[in-house]
This record gives sequence, C-alpha cells and structure tokens, in this order.
Amino acid sequence: MEELLNVANLVANKLNSRFDGPPEQRQILQALKVQEEAGELAQAVIGALGVNPNKGHSHTWDDVRAEACGTAFTALVLLHMLGGDPAWFLAEHLHTIRTKAEGWEATA
Repeated sequence: MEELLNVANLVANKLNSRFDGPPEQRQILQALKVQEEAGELAQAVIGALGVNPNKGHSHTWDDVRAEACGTAFTALVLLHMLGGDPAWFLAEHLHTIRTKAEGWEATA
C-alpha cells in the first residue's frame, strides 16, 4: 500500500508541476480524469461481454482488470492533489467500508 501511495504522490507532483492554473482547476480536471478512466473501464466490460453489436468481443477480462487498476490509481492521484494526508484518509475510509461490509448478511 505504501508503494502505491508513493507512486500516486509522485505522479500528482509531476502533474502539478506542469500545470499553471489554480489548484482548484487541477483538482477538477483530475476528478474528470477519474470519470474518463471509469468510462474506459465500462467500455472494457462491454467489450469483454461482447454486447456491443458493432465491436463484438473487443476486450478481454485482463483488459477490464487493467482499466480497473487505471481508474483506482487515477483516483489515488486525485486524493493526493486534494491535500491533507492521503494515507490517513484512505485508511479511515477503508475502516468505514470494512465496518459496513462486516454487517452485511450473507446471501444464498
């Protein structure tokens, strides 16, 4: 997890150093980039299922996995761009998710 956050921080710093606009604009653009990546993930799922009549089976499930990683990583870069302590925030959020998931009832 530490290496993942370190690389996300590196990428966020590199992107920030190349951008002349205000921080809020960088954050908005990175949030839009997360949405773009999620769209590519959706496209890969559609392609893996072969449900696009124009393209058929255009993707594999490995493509879906790669797009999921890209989407998750892009969101981590955004977390770094938003400031504060990304590792703490992520840990707190994961704790909340774990607590909720542990309360779910099993389904048959």
